[in-house]
Amino acid sequence: MSKVLVVSDSHGMTKELEVIRERHLADVDLMIHCGDSQLDPDHKSLMGYFTVGGNCDFGGFPLELVTDLSGKKIFITHGHRYSVKTSLMKLTYKAQESGADIVCFGHSHILGAEVIDGTLYLNPGSIRLPRQRVEKTYVILDLQENSVRMIVYELNGKDIPGLARDFKVN
Repeated sequence: MSKVLVVSDSHGMTKELEVIRERHLADVDLMIHCGDSQLDPDHKSLMGYFTVGGNCDFGGFPLELVTDLSGKKIFITHGHRYSVKTSLMKLTYKAQESGADIVCFGHSHILGAEVIDGTLYLNPGSIRLPRQRVEKTYVILDLQENSVRMIVYELNGKDIPGLARDFKVN
């Protein structure tokens, strides 16, 4: 079906975003940056990324974006406005309100993915300052009709096979 690259919390990195983009450009249908790039919206390193603003961003990024891909509605936000460091409850309410099948967010710098009521919640971690693990991570989601395969990559482009997971989604 389709593939989505998700990155977050790059905090000023430029070359690395460009390398990730070029590395996967031919393999993915959508590239998402979940905020805290600390770059201007028109910065060349963000070209091709569907980008939202985080608590460390300025300059006119949207705070939320919604897009459809392969029959899946994807809701994108940074997460700071939904208190994601303490709970996914506020974000869950927003996801239900928007009808999202997949929610991509950042802010905590903690790689994580879980399904709640048929919706996948994904935080790709951080490519600059990861928390709770040493690897600087980003994710590619392989969207299938009723499932999503998550593949986790290190900043250097090497996948981490032990972290790959399959999720059933609406």
